[in-house]
Amino acid sequence: MVSPTDNASAGPAADAPTGKEDPGSGQQWLRPQPWWLIFVVVLMANYMVMRVFSPEPSLLAVSYSFFKQQVVAGNVENVTSEGDSIRGSFRTEVTYPLQEFPARSNDPSTSLFSRQRKPRTSLRFQTQRPVFAAPGLEELLEEKGVVIEAVDENPASWLTLLVGFGPTLLLIGAFVWISRRAASAGGGLFSLGRSRAKRYSEEDPKVTFEDVAGIDEAENELVEIVDFLKNPAKYQRLGGSVPKGVLLVGAPGTGKTLLARAVAGQAGVPFFILSASEFVEMIVGVGASRVRDLFKQAREAAPSIIFIDELDAIGRKRGSGAQLGGHDEREQTLNQILTEMDGFDSREGVIVLSATNRADVLDAALLRPGRFDRRIVVQRPDLAGRAAILKVHTKNVPLAPDVSLERIAAEAPGLVGAELRNLVNEAALLAARTDASAVRAEDFAEAMEKITLGPARNILLNPAERERTAYHEAGHALLALLVPGSDPVHRVSIVPRGMALGVTYQIPVDDRTSYAEDYLRARITSTLGGRAAERLVYGVVTTGAENDLQHVTEIARHMVLRWGMSEKLGPLSFVAPQDEGLPPAFQQQPYSEATAVLIDAEVRAIVEECHRDAERLLTEHRAKLEVLAQALLKAESLDEKEIREVTGLPAPPVSDDTSAPLQAGSR
Repeated sequence: MVSPTDNASAGPAADAPTGKEDPGSGQQWLRPQPWWLIFVVVLMANYMVMRVFSPEPSLLAVSYSFFKQQVVAGNVENVTSEGDSIRGSFRTEVTYPLQEFPARSNDPSTSLFSRQRKPRTSLRFQTQRPVFAAPGLEELLEEKGVVIEAVDENPASWLTLLVGFGPTLLLIGAFVWISRRAASAGGGLFSLGRSRAKRYSEEDPKVTFEDVAGIDEAENELVEIVDFLKNPAKYQRLGGSVPKGVLLVGAPGTGKTLLARAVAGQAGVPFFILSASEFVEMIVGVGASRVRDLFKQAREAAPSIIFIDELDAIGRKRGSGAQLGGHDEREQTLNQILTEMDGFDSREGVIVLSATNRADVLDAALLRPGRFDRRIVVQRPDLAGRAAILKVHTKNVPLAPDVSLERIAAEAPGLVGAELRNLVNEAALLAARTDASAVRAEDFAEAMEKITLGPARNILLNPAERERTAYHEAGHALLALLVPGSDPVHRVSIVPRGMALGVTYQIPVDDRTSYAEDYLRARITSTLGGRAAERLVYGVVTTGAENDLQHVTEIARHMVLRWGMSEKLGPLSFVAPQDEGLPPAFQQQPYSEATAVLIDAEVRAIVEECHRDAERLLTEHRAKLEVLAQALLKAESLDEKEIREVTGLPAPPVSDDTSAPLQAGSR
């Protein structure tokens, strides 16, 4: 079985090249540059000029012994001392090293003079006075008439400041640069505690109740909120007050955020919207500060609406062990929200709307009266609601005459508003790909298959695999028509899509809110039709029924555990209440090991009984199975009318019974 999935494939179109350059791209260097960049460029240019026109003289590194020999020989004119380093000039050029002083380059501890590989000739030299050298060098230099100079070991004052305070100045510069970058991105370093909520006012494009469809019950609950924001005196004159908080609960994509924006647009008041996860940061206390700032802004703009999306991100039960990181920060943020909601009066005109799809994990203090007083469940749209949603989303989409939105809504049970919008978008893209002037019914059918199973795969199956797939899908389709209570077959196809080699679509007559036991058994039987057909025709089974087996096992286990559809176990529920403090793997089951063995036996009995029924029916109608499989091999796709014509099965009688959501048996 394959359930519909949300699969958006639209992407932004690339801009075509125009052959023109940006008019400002060639004048970047004519614009004013930062002062620090100019300063760095000037320093680099000055350094290069000095290196070219005033090169440093090359010094010949000699040994201390050679230096003393030259002093004794009277060949040293002057020396300059800086600590133990000695530099100076010879009276006549000297070549060093000599033959009696070979270079020892292999020893890493050798000094600078001994690492000179080739003899050099120079008038200027340098050497290093050893620590253990005997005194008397000064007398020797004076005796030979050598001019003696000395240089202070301490560097210049500006160099001292640069070395001492350079790292600190560098850190301060980096700090200022990061602050400016953060400010240009929408918040400085000192604005971490500021709220990041987006504000929509009367000047922004409005979303009203006319843009919301399919959730009329939830919409009616919020009409009172809109009326209060427009006419607060109407309710205050009798002492009444509108709820401080309204919690919207529903599955993802049902339109909770759109409904909240419609309330603000209908009332014409400022609307602050942000996700709950935006409150929490690594720095402890930032979330609570942002909550205070958000409520402060809302009070200043009253009457106004605060909308916190995905409230369960910070509103989970406190003290649970499920949170491993950011636990204290999340709880502090939640405590601040509770305090702020207690601290304002509904007469101030500030209403808090929140949305979540996990209301069962919220803290009890958050849901008590005085905070979130009203809980509105946003249900999945019914048949009429889906048709209304399609009308909203196709308002600007040209439709071909063969398109029936009611028919499309009937073929898409269980889909929510976001999925229906994606369906319309995929159909429009498919129509545009073929250069059609309007979106056709076949485009919607192709889009439905694409978002349910994925795009068609251009793979070449070998004849044996293709024939086996045809028998597999023919078994699904035939049993769906033979078993009483099954959902009608809409179409069967052996065109590979996604991970499936073939698919059988069954569309309900109407939406169903409860399931009878005979319907569930019929569903299991038709789902096992593919595996039973393979065993009947080939005598063996393949891995193609893996998805079918997972689906029927899930249905049978729900029948035993949740719905009490087992005579041996009786009308009991064996589902454990969820403990949000522990992962599901560590939660204790509410029944004994003996009961677990009996549950497994009952699940197996239900599936095996339905499998025997599937094999029996296919054996009795073997000729119809063969004819349907051959027709699939020829046409690759058949609708219900063509299936009945091929097999000779009569049309079903008109019934008022309801059916279940869309299902697709696949191989």
